[in-house]
Amino acid sequence: MNLQEIEKGVIDICIEVGQFIRHEGANFDHARIEEKDGFNNLVSYVDKEAERRLVTVFKKLLPEAGFITEEGTVTQSQNHEYNWIIDPLDGTTNFLHGLPIYAISVGLTRGPKVILGVIYHIVRQECFHAIEGGHAYCNDQVITVSNVRTLQKSLLATGFPYYHFDKKETYLDIIREFLEKSHGIRRLGSAAIDLAYVACGRLEGFFEYNLNPWDVAAGIFIVERAGGKVTDFKGGNNVLFGGELCAANSSVHPEMLEIINTRWHQK
Repeated sequence: MNLQEIEKGVIDICIEVGQFIRHEGANFDHARIEEKDGFNNLVSYVDKEAERRLVTVFKKLLPEAGFITEEGTVTQSQNHEYNWIIDPLDGTTNFLHGLPIYAISVGLTRGPKVILGVIYHIVRQECFHAIEGGHAYCNDQVITVSNVRTLQKSLLATGFPYYHFDKKETYLDIIREFLEKSHGIRRLGSAAIDLAYVACGRLEGFFEYNLNPWDVAAGIFIVERAGGKVTDFKGGNNVLFGGELCAANSSVHPEMLEIINTRWHQK
């Protein structure tokens, strides 16, 4: 398997599917919005068609690989040596409202490890990507996490869950503390873009819970290849399927984790 050739194929189809998504966004039929798995978790025909197009190409790029996808347009499996982890439109709610912050996110795993990540910010036409053993890039430029050394001088991002509100007050307490101890918090509405922005230094850190593997597979890997640190809220490495993560540069991450861990796991 030539990972560089596969990466190029992934980037090419992400750009192509991104063009489809942009076109549909300009002519979107709001009558075709659906809710899945509860209130405010939205999906459209655009998400599903984008996923089908990605899957069709990935089956040719790596026929032996399985799939873990948000929209379930293909048989789901984690029992293969290689698995594609795909979010065809991360930031669907933004897309449906015409807010230009949404992306395609694609990760490829070998066993438990991510070995390729691509995030295509559709509106800005920025492609963040990395492969095992290589640097992280935005389009053709090498990117690294920021060199800001303190939380006090950091800009952070987070997201809010669509369900599991039992931790809401604790989470809001964490947000309040970060608001008092940083330059501020942004809520962009796309975990993939949040992570891409940590990787390229536009944000110092990102934290969220109730995440799915397709939200974060590519982003976790790109942040790490860009020199950042990603852990769960306990500081462990259960980030791909653990549902929670804290991503930041190596200087700010310990400060963020201390605040999160102290409050999140208190009894």
